[in-house]
Amino acid sequence: MAIKTYKPYTPSRRFITTQDFSDITKKEPEKSLTVGLRKTGARNNTGMIMVRHIGGGHKRRYRLIDFRRDKHSVPAVVSSIEYDPNRNSRIALLKYKDGEKRYIIAPEGLKIGSEVISGLRDIPIKTGNAMPLYAIPDGTSVHCIELRPGLGAQFARSAGSFAQIMGKEGKYVTLKMPSGELRKVLKDCFATVGRVGNSEFNTTTFGNAGRKRHIGIKPTVRGGAMNAVDHPLGGGRGRSKGNNVPRSPWNQPSKGLKTRTKNKIWNWMIVQDRRKGKI
Repeated sequence: MAIKTYKPYTPSRRFITTQDFSDITKKEPEKSLTVGLRKTGARNNTGMIMVRHIGGGHKRRYRLIDFRRDKHSVPAVVSSIEYDPNRNSRIALLKYKDGEKRYIIAPEGLKIGSEVISGLRDIPIKTGNAMPLYAIPDGTSVHCIELRPGLGAQFARSAGSFAQIMGKEGKYVTLKMPSGELRKVLKDCFATVGRVGNSEFNTTTFGNAGRKRHIGIKPTVRGGAMNAVDHPLGGGRGRSKGNNVPRSPWNQPSKGLKTRTKNKIWNWMIVQDRRKGKI
């Protein structure tokens, strides 16, 4: 995949960069693997906004992704690589030998015609194959990792991300997460070999407001530009900082305050904090 730039015939066009989508082999999704997707505007069941700056955007259909990879010991062939508007990675359509079709997150290097398989034992260490962590050698890059066996992939699912297997001890496997955090995960959890594709996604630039609205992101207003009733930094005469400490709309200091809970039930599984080093 390459990044496209454009002739700057408008000021915003100068900064726009997009993907060339040359890796996409099929434009329309598999209809049996999609469902309708209603927009919420980030509001809950009472109408209260839970996340700011979300709303509008193009209409989408949700692609049902197989995050469990629970069809064991049945080979599948990659029939297409497709765009998914709901995520920044590509998705691959698998066609199993028994005729069933499923979507998976497309790893880097997966091509049309490639054969992939998932299972508990005797599975080749090959890009796209899924197996328990205990069956994967140390040092291997993996993605789509389960947190608990059978729950489905939760870690390392976005474009270009991967984790590395550092070692095995007892019933746990130590992983180096994309953030640099070292974490223990149960050895029976499934993972897929390889890295998630579309790794150049983070180098694209929106360039103008319209493209952000198209994907459902609304404008963000500075707190200092609001009224005092709307934000802790708001109010004042003209452009005024008012000697205020930077804070969130809920009055929480936003520079340097540690917000991670120390007594979380899973914290003992973190071997090394993500701030100590990165991949």
